[in-house]
Amino acid sequence: MARTIQSLERAAAMLRLLAGGERRLGLSDISSSLGLAKGTAHGILRTLQQEGFVEQDAASGRYQLGAELLRLGNSYLDVHELRARALVWTDDLARSSGEAVYLGVLHQQGVLIVHHVFRPDDSRQVLEVGAMHPLHSTALGKVLSAYDPVAHSEIVEADREAFTPRTMTGLGDLEGLLDLTRARGWAADVEETWEGVASVAAPIHDRRRMPVGAVGVTGAVERVCQDGELRPEIIAAVRDCARAVSRDLGAGRF
Repeated sequence: MARTIQSLERAAAMLRLLAGGERRLGLSDISSSLGLAKGTAHGILRTLQQEGFVEQDAASGRYQLGAELLRLGNSYLDVHELRARALVWTDDLARSSGEAVYLGVLHQQGVLIVHHVFRPDDSRQVLEVGAMHPLHSTALGKVLSAYDPVAHSEIVEADREAFTPRTMTGLGDLEGLLDLTRARGWAADVEETWEGVASVAAPIHDRRRMPVGAVGVTGAVERVCQDGELRPEIIAAVRDCARAVSRDLGAGRF
């Protein structure tokens, strides 16, 4: 039998531990669980962190799985229930809206893009699967923060950077906006994250009626908005898509 490489075995065990345990684990928890010296565990974690497979929370020092795992290939994403259930509906949304569609989930203190449908034209576009978007300024992030208590706590604790003059960073203003998001069932971002770009997003729920992600349309302000207001047909299409995916996940009617 061929000899195995001990360091790789330990790294694999560490990734399994992070995947199956609490959301975040400290160095002591990891080293004791795997029977490793702290120095050995820290060295492996540092390497995994450099490669993007592990991320460390700056405030607590705890570790969790990194977004780079999603970049390894679509084979993982194809078995991800949320993405699999959303494929047809997000394709339909891109065709009906004429804009790019993003599917995002909460990850650390941001939104991890797990599916991206290109705008249906011949323009050059970059696949953003695996990219991280901010919680406080994007439509996807606002939706997650409005419906997911964990996301809400993270938007409160996060550094809310002003990306443009329109970015809302004050906690009081954000709380009011999240209340509005829950009341109307969707959120928007009009040049709050990127100049000239507007987005609309709505929440996706599972069979337990728990928020598991958000879907949204993103495009140039002049296409997503009309006469200074978001186009109502785009808002309706995004909400219909979110409801359809939620139904496929067993959530019933919303």
